[in-house]
Amino acid sequence: MTGQTTIDTTGPGDGAPPAPAEQAPATGMRGHPWLTLITVAVGVMMVALDGTIVAIANPAIRDHLHATFADVQWITNAYFLALAVTLITAGKLGDRFGHRQTFLIGVTGFAAASGAIGLSNSIAAVVTFRVFQGLFGALLMPAALGLLRATFPAEKLNMAIGIWGMVIGASTAGGPILGGVLVQHVNWQSVFFINVPVGAIALVLGLLILLDHRAQNAPRSFDVLGIALLSGAMFCLVWALIKAPSWGWGAGETWGFIIASVLLFAFFAFWETKVAEPLIPLGLFRSVPLSAGVVLMVLMAIAFMGGLFFVTFYLQNVHGMSPVDAGLHLLPLTGMMIVASPLAGAAITKLGPRVPLAGGMAATAIAMYGMSTLKAGTGSGVMSVWFALLGLGLAPVMVGATEVIVGNAPMELSGVAGGLQQAAMQIGGSLGTAVLGAVMASKVDSALPGNWSHAGLPPLSPAQLDQASEAVQAGVAPVQKGIPAEIAAKITAVAHDTFISGMSLACLVAAGVAVVAVLVAFLTKRGGNAEAGAGVGHI
Repeated sequence: MTGQTTIDTTGPGDGAPPAPAEQAPATGMRGHPWLTLITVAVGVMMVALDGTIVAIANPAIRDHLHATFADVQWITNAYFLALAVTLITAGKLGDRFGHRQTFLIGVTGFAAASGAIGLSNSIAAVVTFRVFQGLFGALLMPAALGLLRATFPAEKLNMAIGIWGMVIGASTAGGPILGGVLVQHVNWQSVFFINVPVGAIALVLGLLILLDHRAQNAPRSFDVLGIALLSGAMFCLVWALIKAPSWGWGAGETWGFIIASVLLFAFFAFWETKVAEPLIPLGLFRSVPLSAGVVLMVLMAIAFMGGLFFVTFYLQNVHGMSPVDAGLHLLPLTGMMIVASPLAGAAITKLGPRVPLAGGMAATAIAMYGMSTLKAGTGSGVMSVWFALLGLGLAPVMVGATEVIVGNAPMELSGVAGGLQQAAMQIGGSLGTAVLGAVMASKVDSALPGNWSHAGLPPLSPAQLDQASEAVQAGVAPVQKGIPAEIAAKITAVAHDTFISGMSLACLVAAGVAVVAVLVAFLTKRGGNAEAGAGVGHI
């Protein structure tokens, strides 16, 4: 047998598989399935909301902390990356030590990290505490799904998972509206402070309602090397994508990190076949539907999260909207996701996942193509059509992915599958922001000099051009104080036209990703293992 770098968490002499943990039967409120669903929904809502609520605050954070465009990207990427990399490990921790405990720790830590961000006065501190948010959020998310699997009887489990997915979808879509209200009427710090009372409510509910559940065959060791390899691979990949616009896509640094990422992923896959208790058992991916569900989540998140990142800058900096107005203009997206999510759940239950998921991604592709046609003077009505179509397309994927992935996994790997589903979405979000950000930066860098010259504006030095390009990537016109109004108007027109050309290309790339996802959706099927959930308590 090959050597292992694992940490044994069993007691001395404990060589037999662990027996099922003793747990009290559900009585009254404690362990009640629907109260459990409400409790975990509050915690999940806090994490999902934070994934997009920050997007609307990014311009205010950028201005207040004098951050660069790359810094703003890291506010998003640090959170997504920390969350994605640790979700699988967090799922195993929940299986080993109990999902109730990991859920309560995750809720407490997430709220505390949010409060720390609100008190931060530097971009470095914000990014650092965003990492802690991601780490604690990773503890919370798989634990929530694990609690539902253990609490609901088989005939009610799919309904519970559907509502759980609806909460994630509605929270993700509602972030920009709530963020707009808070940024405009309070400050950007309030976007993070709001998590403190929400976390407190989830903690109190959890202490009163949640019943401890342990996996029957809980893992007794942790794949430390596997964790390090996967974390390193993901970091190298996203770092290369973030830095490529400044280094250049043909630069040695860029390709050095990409090659390092590929090698680490390959070593990780090799190691997982040798270690006794791997971080991700590769046999899990022998299920084509499960693998397709994971890929589908990644592709959906690339298109959605990456596209949403630029829409907030488009609304606020090109159209000159306030944060609240920008959030209200995204209401068709939010409202459609809330309305369509339960309908999508019913359609998936009746028809199976293939047609709803393929149709949802097709609608997403059309919506992203439509968004690529937006101009500086596009009216609210046209924008609303594309935003509503995007919400309609995303709803089936948000609701159906958990059933596809978890339902097609063996029951003994359900915790890993739950972490994998969430990891896929977070990795996709991080990659979407990075990839589409790189597309935007590349387009702006190539188009701005020509647009500037054709407008008859005074030539810029290389340093001035770099500064102007960075501003234009966020939709900001690089107008200096004291410049005549006529020249300022020309600069603004050039900046907005150049930004829109970059956003259009990014949306077209997102549409292409969604088209690929349509094909992947046809490889999914209804899971055959979800019915094995253990029912606890009465409904």
